Amino acid sequence: MKIQPSDIEAKARQIQDALEQTKESAQNTAVLAGVAVFLFVLVAFLVGRRRGKKSRAVVEIYRL
Repeated sequence: MKIQPSDIEAKARQIQDALEQTKESAQNTAVLAGVAVFLFVLVAFLVGRRRGKKSRAVVEIYRL
């Protein structure tokens, strides 16, 4: 059984297609993770800002 150049080209195309699919999947996952982190930070900032407005500390200084 001989290996033909067309066999090697077909296998190379298969590998390239698999790599492209993996790359697209990884990019989609990275984008979703980035959006989730951004939303978490935004919500934490807004909740902290709201809580900070409610509990203002009053400092009184007396001179003797």
